[in-house]
Amino acid sequence: MSVANRLYEELHQPEYTGENRCTPCTVTNLLITAVVTAGLAVVQPIAAAAFALLGVAAIALRGYLVPGTPTLTKRYFPPWLLSLFGKEPAGVTDAPAYEGDVDPETYLLENDIITETHSGEDLELVDGFWATWSAAIEDAKNNTEREVGELLELDDPKVNPGGEIEPAEAGGCTVYDGDVRVANWPSEAALIADLGAIDALATHGVDVDAMDRADAGQLLAGLRVFAEQCPDCGGGMALGEDTVESCCSVAEVFTYDCEDCGTRVMEIQAA
Repeated sequence: MSVANRLYEELHQPEYTGENRCTPCTVTNLLITAVVTAGLAVVQPIAAAAFALLGVAAIALRGYLVPGTPTLTKRYFPPWLLSLFGKEPAGVTDAPAYEGDVDPETYLLENDIITETHSGEDLELVDGFWATWSAAIEDAKNNTEREVGELLELDDPKVNPGGEIEPAEAGGCTVYDGDVRVANWPSEAALIADLGAIDALATHGVDVDAMDRADAGQLLAGLRVFAEQCPDCGGGMALGEDTVESCCSVAEVFTYDCEDCGTRVMEIQAA
């Protein structure tokens, strides 16, 4: 390996560059570089040019110039500013960030998918629906990529592939079309739960494929919290709260996790 290649390998940080590059962090560091360069140019133009060159090179190779940038953007960038860059807290991954017009609870009640418990204080699946849904989940486990490809209309669907494509972090599930990321789920179990739900809902007269994609995604995510067992291991499920972080933000979320294996089936940001 040449000296240049060895130096590149030592300086390069793939976790903050390429597909993993954080736009807010990059913009922040470019602005800092520009301000410092402008200040130096007043007294020492040559030093200013050198600093600008080194700064841009560092941002290109490492993702940022100023150490601690992720912490700075997390602490000082308000949510509205992060949203301009399309950023959201890592882990808030109910696929694929749907904002439909369907209220899942109302829709599921009206279509006899869920019903009030005997006490009238909670909601649950109607008798027989979980059996149908869990059977469909088992079928989806054997055809996950094909079914998610049909759902999202992908040419080359891949679920958390290895090799040159980085898998999702923190147990999440990323779906690709070839080498392009197209959607995220909190876990592969959550994805499989949604795929099984499409078939289960069809047996009760609900055609998810005919719905607007945003509405369908919101409905499936809402239904997931009624899963009676973990789609992965069959363990019991429990609601909870958690704090999730990305390089740019922190968020409080409501969760629905398996009590046995810890698989996260649903995660939604608290208001």
